[in-house]
Amino acid sequence: QKLIERTREPCLKALKDSGLSKDDVSEVILVGGMTRMPAVQKFVEGIFGKEGHKGVNPDEVVAVGAAIQGGVLAGDVKDVLLLDVTPLTLGLETLGGVMTPLIERNTTIPVQKKQVFSTAGDNQTAVTIRVLQGERKMANDNKEIGRFDLTDIPPSRRGMPQIEVAFDIDADGILHVSAKDKATGKEQSIRIQASSGLSEDEIEKMVKDAELHRDEDKKRQEEVMTKNEADSMAFQAQHALDEHKDKLPKEVVEDVQAHIDALKKALEGNDVQAIKSAKATLEQHMQKIGEALSKAGAHAGPEPTAAQPESSKGDEIEEAEVEIIDDKDDR
Repeated sequence: QKLIERTREPCLKALKDSGLSKDDVSEVILVGGMTRMPAVQKFVEGIFGKEGHKGVNPDEVVAVGAAIQGGVLAGDVKDVLLLDVTPLTLGLETLGGVMTPLIERNTTIPVQKKQVFSTAGDNQTAVTIRVLQGERKMANDNKEIGRFDLTDIPPSRRGMPQIEVAFDIDADGILHVSAKDKATGKEQSIRIQASSGLSEDEIEKMVKDAELHRDEDKKRQEEVMTKNEADSMAFQAQHALDEHKDKLPKEVVEDVQAHIDALKKALEGNDVQAIKSAKATLEQHMQKIGEALSKAGAHAGPEPTAAQPESSKGDEIEEAEVEIIDDKDDR
């Protein structure tokens, strides 16, 4: 009975991974000689709420499946495609120690995903790409499977560089990760062997840990993302204020600066609600800059031209509102 009970979790896991409920399953096909046992059949019925399908020979199904797979591997069978999936989510560490996924768990391979990131500080000339595997929300709770640096990024204001990170898993399960500075074309990459040596038990443990710490991880991620967004808001507000200070009334400058300072002060602590409140207040007062510039006739900007396109319609890469971890010299 204990042996039979051990099959419950894989069944429930298969349902969860597929995104289906037991009511969505029309047939449960039992394969393998042990499924002839009445106790096994009753157990399956208890999980799925319906009797197992008995229209196949459970031993023959296993034998046929093994023969087909053997034929594919030997090259004798050409018209059957065996699909594999990634056992765990793959991603990288971004600002605040967050795990940012690029390839989700159970994605069919081969697959390639790209995303554009930026820098976390002014005049940052290098970024560290820390490649992670796992289901947790925070980087340090996952397994690091690779790390490399992209250097010689031209110094510029925070958030300006565009660094395209690509994750590519080939048909053999080998992961290729590259990072490319779109301005200079400079690129670095790393090659990581399939599964990184994880056993089925280790993979299962990592999935269980993620489920066990789901609420805790979600709270920690929310705290970090709130801080990241607020810090970005304070930076952008300060930049806008400094850029237009000479065109703004003194009272507007003092008012906006006071609320920028209030947000920076809130960011020194860990009170998420206080940070959110200070950020929302600053957003409201930032409108005064636009109103003042509009009155002064300085609000209207140049029309887009052929040299300044409004958008790059051919670029399908997702622009991420996150920043890669700090310059390697600051680690």
